[in-house]
Amino acid sequence: MPIFRQWRLGLCLLVATAFATPGLAQQPQSTDQPAAAAPEAPAKPKHHRHKAVTMPTTNAPEGTPPPAPPASATGGVKPTLLGQYGDWGAYAATPGGKKVCFAIAKPSTSATDPRGKSRNPAFLFVSSRPADKVNNEVSIAIGYAFKPSSEATVEVGSSSFALYTQQDGAWIKNSAEQAHLVDAMRTAQNAVVKGMSSRGTHTTDTFSLRGFAQALDRTDQDCR
Repeated sequence: MPIFRQWRLGLCLLVATAFATPGLAQQPQSTDQPAAAAPEAPAKPKHHRHKAVTMPTTNAPEGTPPPAPPASATGGVKPTLLGQYGDWGAYAATPGGKKVCFAIAKPSTSATDPRGKSRNPAFLFVSSRPADKVNNEVSIAIGYAFKPSSEATVEVGSSSFALYTQQDGAWIKNSAEQAHLVDAMRTAQNAVVKGMSSRGTHTTDTFSLRGFAQALDRTDQDCR
């Protein structure tokens, strides 16, 4: 899926300012940032489809401005904001002529060990690509190159899920757990992603799940 991966990596940088939150400014680049030209991720197993859900009747609280979508995207792709729900945005785009819908959020908090290490912004995505028969695929763009052959984890509530890594991206290792992870994210307060960079830096990113269920309902509605 080279077209989608290239578009996704470019989008990470373009939406950084759109998802900026107070106290969490865009971080500068560093030696832990991903390489400029990342190889294509290995093919991922087919995922289970979920039942259609009802689109929510309300968006973010009144007076909360939605994030401004970027003026342009890699390869001329312009994502369209479908709605802002709490800490999550719902978007749609058509890279390479194939429709993609995704819910996306930045971490509410990030920590590194050793301290003082900086990196590019991180993002948590849940994407659907009808043309590829992929529905609600969870992925993380971590903002640096993972240690080769290392695993990361995402903790949601009392459950922990193993992630396999490739360059700056991570996906659930056991595709049979994908639906369980998404369902857990719908009801939990936070998702905590832990990983290690190619230079041995341990990171912990906490993503608020406030508004996640509503944002995913919206993308499900648009990418049935």
